[in-house]
This record gives sequence, C-alpha cells and structure tokens, in this order.
Amino acid sequence: MEKENIKTFGDLKRSGYKSRSIKEELRQNLLEKIRRNEPAFEGIHGYEHTVIPELERAILSKHNINLLGLRGQAKTRLARMMVNLLDEWMPIVEGSEINDDPFHPISRFAKELLKEKGDDTPISWVHRNDRFFEKLATPDVTVADIIGDVDPIKAANLKLSYADDRVIHFGMIPRANRSIFVINELPDLQARIQVALFNILQEGDIQIRGFKLRLPLDMQFVFTANPEDYTNRGSIVTPLKDRIGSQILTHYPLNLETAKKITAQEAKLDEEQVKMVHVPDLAKDLLEQISFEAREHEYIDVRSGISARLSITAYENLLSTAERRALKNGESQTLLRFGDFLGVIPSITGKIELVYEGEQEGSAEVALQLIGDAVRTLFPRLFPKIEKLSKPDDEDPYAEVVEWFFSENGFELLDETSDKEYKKALDSIPALEKLIDKYQPETSKEDRYFLKEFILWGLVEYKKLNKHRFAEGVQFKDIYGSYISGL
Repeated sequence: MEKENIKTFGDLKRSGYKSRSIKEELRQNLLEKIRRNEPAFEGIHGYEHTVIPELERAILSKHNINLLGLRGQAKTRLARMMVNLLDEWMPIVEGSEINDDPFHPISRFAKELLKEKGDDTPISWVHRNDRFFEKLATPDVTVADIIGDVDPIKAANLKLSYADDRVIHFGMIPRANRSIFVINELPDLQARIQVALFNILQEGDIQIRGFKLRLPLDMQFVFTANPEDYTNRGSIVTPLKDRIGSQILTHYPLNLETAKKITAQEAKLDEEQVKMVHVPDLAKDLLEQISFEAREHEYIDVRSGISARLSITAYENLLSTAERRALKNGESQTLLRFGDFLGVIPSITGKIELVYEGEQEGSAEVALQLIGDAVRTLFPRLFPKIEKLSKPDDEDPYAEVVEWFFSENGFELLDETSDKEYKKALDSIPALEKLIDKYQPETSKEDRYFLKEFILWGLVEYKKLNKHRFAEGVQFKDIYGSYISGL
C-alpha cells in the first residue's frame, strides 16, 4: 500500500485498507513473526524461556499487561519493544487530537468532519514510533494530566458554555488513542488516579468534571511495578489489578553467561578504550559475580533489588581505571589488573540499599566485601578448594606460594605502576606460574598476570595470606607477617 497516494478517506477505502484494533494489530503481527520464527524481542537476554513466552501469550490474548519485577530487569525496555509489533504506518483523520480511525471515529471533531466531507475527508499518517506514550507515575500526577480537564481558554475562544463537551482538553491517555500507553511504577500513582483508569480499561468511557463521554478508546496498556512498592510507597488498588489481563514476573539473569551478554551489549565504551585495555574473561566473570553476591549479601536490602546497571556501570569504570593508568604511564596498551577493581567501588555504592548493619560498616566497605565474596565463589572453580580444616599429612598445593611470602617478608603491587613493572613484580613469585601451569595450563600469556593476582586475592580470602591496603597500592604478606612486624 503506497501511503503517498492515499490522501483522502475515499483513497483509503479504494486501497482495500482494513481497520483493526491495536490489540488485534499486535496479535496478528506477532503471529506472523512466530510463523517466520523471528524474535519479537531481540536483544533481551535471559528471558527466552521465561518472560518472553508469557509476554507473547498475553499479546496473543489481547490483554493489558503488568510487568512486575525489581529495578533493572528490563521492564520498560520490553514495553518499548512492543512498538516493533505495530504496523509501520497508521491512517488517521487529519487534524484529530486523538488519532481518530476514519472508519470508526469517536471524537466530535472527526464525526462532524466525516459527515461534512465524506470520502473527501483528508487523511494523515502516523508512524509506529509515534504510537508509544510513556508516563512515569509520581505522586503529583493528576487526573487532568492523564484523562483531561475543562479548558476555560478554549471555552472563551469558541464562545461555548462549560456544558459543551468541546471545551474539554484531552489528557495523555485520550491523545494516545490507538497507541501503546505505558505507566511506569504504577504503585506510585495515587489511589484516586488509579480509580480514574477503571472505566477506560473496562467500559471505554471517560469522566471529566461531570462530563461522561462515551469514548471507546482503543488502547494497549502496559504497566510496570516493583513488588517492593506494594509495601513501601503505595499499592495497586485491587479493582485495577482485576482489570489487568496478565501480570508477568521479571527476574535477574540466572547465570554469568547471560549477565555478561547484557553487560557487553549495554555498556557504553569508547572504541579507543576497548582497543587499549585487554580484559580477560575471568575479569568479566568476576565483575558479574559481584552482582550475584550482592543479591544475597546479609548487609544489603535485597528486596529493593540489585539492578543490572550495577554491572554495566562497573564495567565502564573498570576499563576507565585501566585506561587512566595507561595514559599516565604513557602506554598505548595495557592489561586489566585485579587492582583495577577498586575503581568500580563508586559504581557499587550508589546501587545498593544497605540494612542497618550495612550502614554501620559503610557502603565502601560492603563493596570491598562483595569483591572478596566474588573471589571466594570463583576461586574453587579454577583451583583446588581450600578447606578450613585439613589433615597434617595432606598435600597443600599452595604451600610453595605461602612459603615464598614467609621468606620474602611481603610483596607490594602499586596501583599506578607501569605494565613492565607490574609484570616484573608478579614474575618474581615463581610459585604462581607453577600453579597456573598445573591447574590452568590453557591460560594465554596475557591473561596469566590477572590470574596471578586472582590467586593472591583468593589466598587472602581463604586466610592463607594477609592483605593490607595503603594509599598507593596493596601489600600482601604471609598470614603471620602482621603479627611479627607489629602492623
């Protein structure tokens, strides 16, 4: 259908265009994608077997939808991607405030224009990207904002009384007729505003200051909500929940591989940064494991959620830390170091809600604990597990490393040191290379230095070594070193 040649209602009828509701439009276009085995929600990772099938079933059932989940679970992203299931172009009566369908007009303006001009009624076209409306629910939202109100200026200009429905100024929802309308954080919407949605969802009429207009709006509603909001800031009133066809629970990534895909896709990295900094896969695993640890940590209020944005911004900070160091040392390329993870602490502290005990510890200290916990979790996947209790005659694979620290009385890694000095320092501990050769022999040469640092941090977490943080870097000592030196 060549829309450029369709400028009047008569042209539209002759083209064979068939009008359909937005829910039918979404349903038919989704069915077509399913038949062609095309993804309807491309770029959403981890929901392939959980959320997306439920969302597709809701669309096929022509339901209004509530996406319920903690922060950072792609709820708004999913809602916005529903636009791709709309027809590319939609015809409306030209000049209509509420996107009137020429075949089924609902406003007085469109009805009178069609009655007057018939097949000569002018038609305009709306792109699908302009058929998405979004409103963040805040306590200051009013009925006038979303439904409409009497406009005294319009009444004066048109010389109409307030009893005439033409003096009404339509709010966001009527103006979004034949579109997708998203209300984010629905529980934050005051109860009386939620009540104003009842008739729109079910009966198809709106009430504005005594006017009861029969406006069968053609809408696809999508709501998002955080389950914690039900007890903290407000709730979804029961009759409104009853009118929402499907409630779909979202979730965080279930494994590291999915989490890494999301971070790699969403992180906003400079191309020069990516070329400059070599990032081992272990570093990416460690970064994601920090979020997994945070979702179970005793000092963090896990009910508020640990957003996927924590890993995304932490990854950006991680590379920036390495980039800054390389530039200060006049280097064009650098290896990511374990010490660079101290640069991600600002990305963690702003995204965790602490319980009382956590507040006493301090957010920076809790962030350090999360990094340590991530090391503890990943360490046994790469190297032999360190048991709390072991028999005296058991072979200790880490004995040679610990012995080196006992005899050398310490070892320092400075944050801003050059790559050459950094490698020289780690190469001075031959036992680390032997451990990697024995248990991770496939590790590439450029990844071995990060793995060596990882071993040191792992031995600290399992109480085989001591670690002391000072202004310029980190010092590692044997477990008894601090007692002997008096530090």
